[in-house]
Amino acid sequence: MPVPKKLLIIAHAPSENTTRMVDAVVNGATNPEITDVDVIFKPPLDTQPEDILTAQAVIIGTTENLGYMAGLIKDVFDRCYYPCLEKTQGLPFTFYIRAGHDGTGTRRAIESITTGLRWRLVTDPLICRGEFQEEFITQCEELGLTMAASLEAGII
Repeated sequence: MPVPKKLLIIAHAPSENTTRMVDAVVNGATNPEITDVDVIFKPPLDTQPEDILTAQAVIIGTTENLGYMAGLIKDVFDRCYYPCLEKTQGLPFTFYIRAGHDGTGTRRAIESITTGLRWRLVTDPLICRGEFQEEFITQCEELGLTMAASLEAGII
């Protein structure tokens, strides 16, 4: 039996709706038809370099805060950047943003840091803009499912 691949989800969820979003990502990624992927959710403060170093793919979830990523997500990058720099090149990842405005600055910041890490963005980021909509939950579930299924199939 093959060793399951690890999909790490790191998400900042400070509200009921953002908690629902990360729960949807996890729900999609843990679809019962996907059997060879272990899905690990870590809040930012619990995420350590070892978590990233042992993952075969990552999903990052953040709120847009003053046109930037959440401080706790930035903290993950600050703590994990150098320990992961030379060891995670090519790591498949994607991200989602709960953006009250347009998410542009947040997207640019995440892409800048992950470009420095030489991670590989494997799906378009999901940017959930404006007032909260129920469709964000469906989109998050689809994002989790897509990443887990792609990881299991060896596409990413």
